[in-house]
Amino acid sequence: MNRTIRNALATVAVAGALTAAVAPAAMAAEQSRSVAGVQAQDRNPKTVKAAAYNQARSILAQAGSQTAAKSHPAHGTNDVPVGYGTSLLAAARDEFRAADKHLPAGQKKSDMSIPHYNAIHSAANTMGIDRW
Repeated sequence: MNRTIRNALATVAVAGALTAAVAPAAMAAEQSRSVAGVQAQDRNPKTVKAAAYNQARSILAQAGSQTAAKSHPAHGTNDVPVGYGTSLLAAARDEFRAADKHLPAGQKKSDMSIPHYNAIHSAANTMGIDRW
């Protein structure tokens, strides 16, 4: 009986040691996969086509963004830096949130009205921008 218990305890100890040795490597591999996946999704292009920027600007202006309406359309070039697009989106987002701050929570998404939210995301998709 003692030999059976001793063998069982030895087996459990060996299994625990193997698990402890393998777990950090497995967790590191899993974390690197998830981090790599996040980076791939959150990466903006370096440039935006001028036509896409102008279309996004128009979408935001039609939704009521004064910043987008006053901004200068891109012309004379094929591409514009992605910073132009992210700045346009961020300014419109802040403007919409300020305008919609008194709406009931049920009528808002991300602290702005649902039509404003949809306009921002439509403009972002038009330019291929994920983060702003």
